[in-house]
Amino acid sequence: MTHPRFSIVIPAHDEAANLPALVEDLRALAEDFDAEVIVVNDGSDDNTPEVLRQLAEGWTRLRIVTHDTSRGQSAALRSGIRAARAEVIATLDGDGQNPPENLRGMFESFLASPPQVGMVQGERVKRKDSLSKRLASRFANAIRGFLLRDGCRDSGCALRVFWRQAYLDLPWFKHLHRFMPALMRRDGWDIVSFPVSHAHREWGASHYSNWQRGLAGIPDLIGVSWLIWRSSGAGTVQPWWLENGDT
Repeated sequence: MTHPRFSIVIPAHDEAANLPALVEDLRALAEDFDAEVIVVNDGSDDNTPEVLRQLAEGWTRLRIVTHDTSRGQSAALRSGIRAARAEVIATLDGDGQNPPENLRGMFESFLASPPQVGMVQGERVKRKDSLSKRLASRFANAIRGFLLRDGCRDSGCALRVFWRQAYLDLPWFKHLHRFMPALMRRDGWDIVSFPVSHAHREWGASHYSNWQRGLAGIPDLIGVSWLIWRSSGAGTVQPWWLENGDT
């Protein structure tokens, strides 16, 4: 595959038990939409490398990117997106909580959207997380919505479909993936929300606690708010790569 239509990027850290079922669920979708699947092994300490090698045998649509040490989710996503060969990217987590069948409708929504839409953002309608995690997420989204005004009710959902170049145009920082809707709106893109399902984590545990998410997000929230404030009044500029017809 040299020019797939979509690239599906999955960051994975110690997700060896979850990856076989996830990749299997992606096979039909990838074939139907002419997509490549890129799994980024972010310095896993379990047998994720061996599992990925076995999964890649005989399936040319699956590609593997490896970090020798863990660099975090945003860095893993960036490595996968930079390695992608398609102009349209889809992302989901490697823990199995983002059922891949959601991408079918998200792909169709993206393809049917007008050119000014830069991203279709998943919005979980029935979350399978613990009560404390759901309450913490609701509180965080309320604060983010008040400060960023991005119109996104679930910016923490990893299910997204977006232009690769629009992502590469964003300012890079460690927790970028949490603020993509707000920053894409800052750049003049429209964001479309799409209802998606959510699943229980079958194996392993989350790599972040509620406190870790909250404390790590404070300086980023302040920084992104500043970026948006400094960009106000700049107007919407049609990206050069769409003006030139590179769609």
